[in-house]
Amino acid sequence: MLSLKYLSGYPPELLAQVRQLIDSGRLGTHLETRYPERHDIQTDRALYDFVMELKQRHLRTAPPIHRVSYEARLDVVRNALGLHTTTSRVQGGKLKAKKDIRIAALFKDAPPEFLHMIVVHELAHLRESDHNKAFYRLCDSMLPGYHQLEFDLRLYLTWRDLRQGKT
Repeated sequence: MLSLKYLSGYPPELLAQVRQLIDSGRLGTHLETRYPERHDIQTDRALYDFVMELKQRHLRTAPPIHRVSYEARLDVVRNALGLHTTTSRVQGGKLKAKKDIRIAALFKDAPPEFLHMIVVHELAHLRESDHNKAFYRLCDSMLPGYHQLEFDLRLYLTWRDLRQGKT
């Protein structure tokens, strides 16, 4: 049976619809119809600028971000599509923290909506460390329709694995 590892936790009725799309060979067409565009944010510098513009618009008072980059080694299997890290160092008598955001390199070729969703997710962690109701409310306030995009991203990852024979 086909593994739907990115979709665990969704209702069985919804998973049955996804299986129908896969079995009929229409999952890719469905996604390409909904998300026909690809973004042009290909460099770490362009990604940094994109992230900082969103941060400025939605989270002005959040801690500063020191580094933003695409990361080829992020492992989608462990559900790490992006990472936010904090490095603390003592400098003189003060504790300094640096915050980094790393986005899986597979999003260089993804629809812009998916990159936006991942960036919003990682930015939300600047305010909310856990995946709780407040976290998802913040994500939805920064990106209306966040939940649908998250689901569609999971479909995209499933389709990507099918194309690469990883199921």
